[in-house]
Amino acid sequence: MTTLSRNTDSRLESGVPDAPPSSTPLDASSGTPHAPVTSSPDRPPRPRWERPALAGLLLATAVLYLWGLSASGWGNSFYAAAAQAGSKSWTAFLYGASDAAGSITVDKPPASLWVMALSVRVFGLSSWSILAPQALMGVATVATLYASVRRRFSPQTALLAGAVLALTPVAALMFRFDNPDALLVLLLTLAAYATLRAVENGRTRWMVLAGALVGLGFLTKQLQAFLVLPGFAVAYLIAAPVSWRRRIRDGFLAVGALVLAAGWWVALVELVPASMRPYIGGSQNNSFLELTFGYNGLGRLTGSGTGGVGGGGGGFGFSSQSGIGRMFASEAGGQIAWLIPAALLLLVAGLWLRRRMARTDAPRAALIVWGSWLLVTLLTFSLMSGIFHAYYTVALAPAIAALVAIGSTLLWERRAKLWSLALLAVVTLATSGWAFVLLGRSADWLPWLRWAVLAAGVLGAVGLLAGHWVGARVLTAALVVAVLASLAGPTAYTLQTVATAHTGPIVTAGPTVAGGMGGMSGGMPGGARGAMPGGVGGPGGTQGAPGVPPNMPGGTGAIPGNPPTGGTWPGGTAPGGTPPGGTAPGGFPGGGMGGLLNGSKVGEKITTLLLKNADSYTWVAATVGATNASGYQLATEKSVMPIGGFSGSDPSPTLAQFKARVAAGKIHYFIGGAGMGQPSGGSNGSAQISAWVKATFTVQTVDGTTVYDLTQSAKTAKST
Repeated sequence: MTTLSRNTDSRLESGVPDAPPSSTPLDASSGTPHAPVTSSPDRPPRPRWERPALAGLLLATAVLYLWGLSASGWGNSFYAAAAQAGSKSWTAFLYGASDAAGSITVDKPPASLWVMALSVRVFGLSSWSILAPQALMGVATVATLYASVRRRFSPQTALLAGAVLALTPVAALMFRFDNPDALLVLLLTLAAYATLRAVENGRTRWMVLAGALVGLGFLTKQLQAFLVLPGFAVAYLIAAPVSWRRRIRDGFLAVGALVLAAGWWVALVELVPASMRPYIGGSQNNSFLELTFGYNGLGRLTGSGTGGVGGGGGGFGFSSQSGIGRMFASEAGGQIAWLIPAALLLLVAGLWLRRRMARTDAPRAALIVWGSWLLVTLLTFSLMSGIFHAYYTVALAPAIAALVAIGSTLLWERRAKLWSLALLAVVTLATSGWAFVLLGRSADWLPWLRWAVLAAGVLGAVGLLAGHWVGARVLTAALVVAVLASLAGPTAYTLQTVATAHTGPIVTAGPTVAGGMGGMSGGMPGGARGAMPGGVGGPGGTQGAPGVPPNMPGGTGAIPGNPPTGGTWPGGTAPGGTPPGGTAPGGFPGGGMGGLLNGSKVGEKITTLLLKNADSYTWVAATVGATNASGYQLATEKSVMPIGGFSGSDPSPTLAQFKARVAAGKIHYFIGGAGMGQPSGGSNGSAQISAWVKATFTVQTVDGTTVYDLTQSAKTAKST
């Protein structure tokens, strides 16, 4: 990957002087400035075409991310229902509760829900009001990355960085989806921009802002936000144009801002009595600190989390095999890995080229920020043994885009040197060759593309070398071909992703790939859409992919939460309201995973039933699992209690608490289903509640769904 630079003067790097921006040179030994620094980098005037080009990039990104957005419906109904709840209740909004009545929170902090809930309050509940904020976050992230790179590099370099980010398949997926990742990536990219501003001028306020933005990132996806901190700290400590004492002080102030930005909400949750707030979903002891350092912390790294539905610890195998090659394997490769080899090569080359520059060299500081972001996050995702989903890799996209653009620019500026062109040729060949491999994993999808990419890569590489002798026109043409060859594969995957609807908690970008989960919309790793790993689904199935034990809770060889072979669900119905032998949402026979992987499909008759006298009840219904409950909640826009949280394994409510709420007339119906049961050592309270309801209350079948009327204790079966 390469790009043009506006200035090829040997004294300049990236179109700007080597000295700190608009500042007096520093004493190299002490770092003490001879004169006060100023706030603006010393850049040449912007060319007239730059702003129209930037506007075109952002407009194209907006069209790409907003086009056909409603085809994905609610996206992840688990978060969509929580956004709906937050639009109805400020208490649910504050805590990130799954239902407006505030029985339990989602298993993440609420920052991303705040954005969606405010959108729903303003525009009403719809697919667009849920998903459009994510798309706009994508546009904002591209703009922020452009601004970050443009601080010290040419407009061509910044435009390339923005385009690479926009055309990353997993970015197109997650900026059109309602998981927390979209907001997290935006906040961290903003924090990188603030850090680079602080490195330029030494202003304390920029470091404080960077810390606050990372703190908000914590309120979006907890400890994952901290993966960028090493690079931010190292870059500022090395390169800021102020004394070392000032650098250390500013670092502590940034940490303080981080703690304040995140800590106020954590303190609120921990100090408010449990009886006055929702239960903390994902925890076993109603503690956000436990959630942070357990299920969403060390549990993700070691696989030892309790109550989850993936990773190690006996949970259901939602994670691919950990190891240094995970990002390049079938599950994640097509999502993010297209330009990882190029980014790593160009990072090394860039640091080598800047090795003799002054301590305050801003281009090198930029390489440190983005390079550390990439390396730390890449290694964490590769080696973690707990729950890992391919869409997590969107967190790598800004760093990859920045490094590809910056590193190729530094080499292109030295295009008079044969070794520089040779290295660019190697990067082009490596990128196109790797794209050939990735495209080969979906060999039935556009089979000609992989050969076209490979041919273009070879042509571009040869042209770069030949241009050294032939002339500038050939060199420029080769540059264009190299860029097209490098971006063709991810662009094709991105366009396929935009043209495909994605629903459920587990989604991937691009077409289906061999051995992966590409294009999955309710499917599982290693199988076809809607199939279990290894292609086996439903109750009584055989063992699937590695990590799926043959004896799961609920019966030998069954999916967690499925009935034993030959058995039935409480009330005779699978989660999501699918009768035995039927097909649940997501295509799982018997419905074993339907309620987990997507919200229930709700018919008109059951919606009408739930809305009858709805205002007389706190919850119009209760059911096991938050994703199962989400479909009914979104259909009725009334509170539906998600027993046991996301997977049904949280101890909320207990059987005693549930009985008390039923006795108080707060819950009208119970919708049959057993969710995921007890997948990883969590509470079995949901099973106890299901058994008690089945033994005590009237049952009826509506739209194929088993429903218990909690206001009638006589068992009179009725079908509608």
